[in-house]
Amino acid sequence: MTEPSKNYVNGEWVASETGETAEVTNPANPSEVVATYQHSNENDAAAAVDAAVAAEDEWRNTPGPERGRILREAGTLLAQRKDELTEILIAEEGKARPEAAGEVQRAIDIFHYFSTKAADLGGARKGASGPNTNLYTRQEPVGVAALITPWNYPIAIPAWKLAPALAAGNTVVLKPASIAPGVVVEIARALDEAGLPDGVLNVVTGPGSSVGSEFIGNEGTDLVSFTGSSQVGEMVYEQATDAGKRVQTELGGKNPTLVADSADPAEAADIVANGGFGTTGQSCTACSRAIVHEDVYDDFVAELVDRAESLDVGPGTDHEMGPQVSESELSSTLEYIDIAEGEGATLVAGGGVPEGEEVETGHFVEPTVFTDVDSDMRIAQEEVFGPVVAVIEVSDFDEGLAVANDVDYGLSASVVTDDHTEANRFVDEAEAGVVKVNDKTTGLELHVPFGGFKRSSSETWREQGDAGLDFYTIEKTVYDNY
Repeated sequence: MTEPSKNYVNGEWVASETGETAEVTNPANPSEVVATYQHSNENDAAAAVDAAVAAEDEWRNTPGPERGRILREAGTLLAQRKDELTEILIAEEGKARPEAAGEVQRAIDIFHYFSTKAADLGGARKGASGPNTNLYTRQEPVGVAALITPWNYPIAIPAWKLAPALAAGNTVVLKPASIAPGVVVEIARALDEAGLPDGVLNVVTGPGSSVGSEFIGNEGTDLVSFTGSSQVGEMVYEQATDAGKRVQTELGGKNPTLVADSADPAEAADIVANGGFGTTGQSCTACSRAIVHEDVYDDFVAELVDRAESLDVGPGTDHEMGPQVSESELSSTLEYIDIAEGEGATLVAGGGVPEGEEVETGHFVEPTVFTDVDSDMRIAQEEVFGPVVAVIEVSDFDEGLAVANDVDYGLSASVVTDDHTEANRFVDEAEAGVVKVNDKTTGLELHVPFGGFKRSSSETWREQGDAGLDFYTIEKTVYDNY
């Protein structure tokens, strides 16, 4: 058993004033304690905010290229430790090894990407109406950024919030998810070794009700970025806006893939299976609804069932699909399966806990497929956050579009079709922040905006790429007369 990990505050590794710690266990083997972290409180969070406030001026005045150098060096250190970080992610969150390794690489790429962006920040010169005026804009940091990140992408999401915040010259307080904080601690370690000044980044582990709430409500923080459930995110948004802070929230999804009559059923099943069962369905962009034209419905269902039943489920170290992250997440998925059967949907694949010695103690669930699903069923309306796909039959493309939009969420949506006119209509009419053609709903490029419509987002600011930098900067317009 290793020593409990500590919080990172003002450039030092410190214990919580509570003297309490919390264990993180392996979701593939819950009796195995992976690591122990600080169970912090409001005072620990407030101390982190104080450190970030004190460091504001120094980091704001650090030249962009120097900020970029530190980010680049941190990315290089993460790359050198990629195997170690992958093991931590598998052990705490449960992802299959290829998924975990890919996520770690994404974090590395994000740090390297924003390391170059840091040197480009500055502003733009504009033409003035008078001959003796120098008219230009300046991009400046907003201040102290409070970042609250989820467990399902425990290194990628913190990276895509943290790297642009630091590149833009903000200082940061960060609360990682309590059930998978290890990789964020390692990000802090890499930035510390790369020469980040004391207080610029502060990481505090502990409950959202204490640490997260203090970060949001503390008068020292200026902007809040939250990723998590819609229910919690809406409360975060209300609390942050009531306090007059800039805020972005990225929340849940009920993402459709519309399969047109021109689609190849096998290709469409591959796309839906990858989107619905990848990362054990624990992605806000996971495909949870396959909306299928009646002409290809039967063939598609047969192909999708085959994909579900052939998936190798077990510990992420050496299987295709890992466990759910916790007992509560597993229980929630199994409850939704019961609800679907109770509402009259037909279970055609999975639906239970897999058998076998390797999976008998972990939080495992079978990849699950339901047919005979109506759009008003809960299984078609509510986010399950597990490897469950509801297949809905439609008679034509218009009905399919209507069903795709018939939810409170609008994060990601895809269409599988050989008809370019249909593809263009889907792009135009799908109510989602991410729209894909002949591709799975999951998977994002790091240099383009990401965000949702409706209950999937606060619809205020986007993340990633230049849009991510926009959230962490504020423009000043200068009229220099001479």
